Amino acid sequence: MKMRSLLMAAFLPALAACQTAPVRSPAPPAPRVAGTLTGQAPLDAADGVPGSGRALAVTYLSTDGVTGSGLVPVTGEVIYPPGPPPPGGWPIVAWAHGTVGIAAACAPSRNPHSLRDQDYLGAWLRRGFAIVATDYQGLGGGGTHPYLNARAEAYSVLDGVRAALSGLPDLRDTVMIVGQSQGAGAAFAAASYAPAYAPTLDIRGTVATGIPYMTPEIAKSLMHGGAGRMPKGQVDPVVAYALLIAASAAGLDPAFDPAAAFTPRAMRAFHAASQTCLSDLLDIVRDDGLTRANSFRPTLPHALAPALRAMAFPTLKLAAPLFVGTGAEDRDVAPLGQLLLVRDACRAGTTVQAHLYKGLDHGQTVMASLADSAAFTRAVMTGAPVTPDCAPVARAPDTGWTESGKNMSPVPVK
Repeated sequence: MKMRSLLMAAFLPALAACQTAPVRSPAPPAPRVAGTLTGQAPLDAADGVPGSGRALAVTYLSTDGVTGSGLVPVTGEVIYPPGPPPPGGWPIVAWAHGTVGIAAACAPSRNPHSLRDQDYLGAWLRRGFAIVATDYQGLGGGGTHPYLNARAEAYSVLDGVRAALSGLPDLRDTVMIVGQSQGAGAAFAAASYAPAYAPTLDIRGTVATGIPYMTPEIAKSLMHGGAGRMPKGQVDPVVAYALLIAASAAGLDPAFDPAAAFTPRAMRAFHAASQTCLSDLLDIVRDDGLTRANSFRPTLPHALAPALRAMAFPTLKLAAPLFVGTGAEDRDVAPLGQLLLVRDACRAGTTVQAHLYKGLDHGQTVMASLADSAAFTRAVMTGAPVTPDCAPVARAPDTGWTESGKNMSPVPVK
């Protein structure tokens, strides 16, 4: 009897514990929302920026910019300056890259940066900014890259910053949006969408060089521009850009008919546009002797109309100041269109500092603008007033346009 009592005394506490112990439920999955960091790994040293600190290849979620809903994976990179972070963390440059192509293999986070971009991004690192660089939707993250789609690019840029801030250390929510060429349009789009889409981000200013601006008039001029006034023997990059727009449109819409956009002579290049990167596509354009005159059908603007409409910005009135750098000899993005954007953004109420660089082309303007953008950046980062300059008093050669005050008027080209 005594032994039985002892056994009961031993088992009763254990039995009671079994009856009262709470049942542990599995931890709920992390919420899948735009701006969530989903992966990180060291960036291949060859794909980084010389002299930087820690560098990461990242994956994050963004809202599908084509449909405006649902989530898509996007890839990119985050590059820190060397040395310890300042109190509060490094401020951020959200870098939006120029055209590389629409094939997944062209994603910047999978390839070395050009020497020019290494120098340019290195300058921002030395200014004390961490680089958060998106590949854009469809480049590296699967699916079709919606080339030059303003909303898709904006969401990719903004969600890349939100993902870095939420998932990585030593970063501060103080943001400059910086872009070149395609990326200049993406930077403007990001600043334009930010108040409604990412209102908590502290965006101080936007720096854009070689910015595309698509209005119906500019589209008509580009598509019917003949040889595009290219020097003899030089490849017209606008032909390659039109091929990329069309290849992207075909990837998004199976009903797209390339024969409504291009002549048979351009079909080899059209099919290559979805499979190769920009440098190789330009080689095909050169080897096949393609020009706007022999490649574009008269129905090209109609065939590309949905894609051209998707390039439009939701507003030209930005909440933070805008720096625009334009090369007067830009053959990739017409200076006329860039100056029109300056005019229209100024009229909309954006604080704009515009700089026209005489004798410089699309690529040369990037590095030439550094000193001017440094002064602009110091002002917006410290809260100093930014003096608007909507009308650089200079003439853009070969555009047929000049500026007087805030108005631009056509003048004869002599």
